Amino acid sequence: MKYMLIMQLNPAAFDALTEEQRTEIMEGHQAFMDTVSASGEMVGTHALGEPARSAVVRVRDGVPVVTDGPYLESKEFMGGYYIVDCATRDRALELAALIPDAGIEGLGIEVRPIVFSAGPAD
Repeated sequence: MKYMLIMQLNPAAFDALTEEQRTEIMEGHQAFMDTVSASGEMVGTHALGEPARSAVVRVRDGVPVVTDGPYLESKEFMGGYYIVDCATRDRALELAALIPDAGIEGLGIEVRPIVFSAGPAD
């Protein structure tokens, strides 16, 4: 089954880290990608831009209305994600615990099963 491992980012928590801690996180992500690639469980990953660089599109009376920024105010937002394909939920939770963000106060990894996929890669 495929799972999305969502990296929840809290800018205040991330900003409080030292440069050395940030480097450890980046190196930890590379180690994680190497691990899940070697096991054959890696499907893909993406890092996302900050919410201030996003837009929300709503169609009202047939007319698209675009507003800048996030839909909701929140101190946390999705900073990126990994898609993994593993045998069990327990394995997905185990993989999530390997992502370095999981060990940082104020950050976390949400594990969500993917219940539908479509597209050329599927």
